[in-house]
Amino acid sequence: MTSDIIRGHTETIILAHLLKKDSYGYEINKTVKEKTNNLYEFKEATLYCAFKRLEENGLITSYWGNQTTGARRRYYKITEDGKKTYERNLEDWKQTKKIIDKLI
Repeated sequence: MTSDIIRGHTETIILAHLLKKDSYGYEINKTVKEKTNNLYEFKEATLYCAFKRLEENGLITSYWGNQTTGARRRYYKITEDGKKTYERNLEDWKQTKKIIDKLI
């Protein structure tokens, strides 16, 4: 049940991370694992499908990093529309949480 609830907020979680700094998939997933004490992590397909949707909707942009060692990383950056969407989603979450708290 918990995974289903969290999965419904994948894009908002990604946007929240990108508000702080540009990032790449592995780093975002690592942060999710750390913040949840390894109780949750995104499946790779879920994460990259979310990146694709967010980019297609103009909420994020991507660019290739210029690492001198290791694999090249694709970084993601939140757009102004992405910031507005995050704020709306956060307000929706707060309202939903209030309702659920009253019901259960």
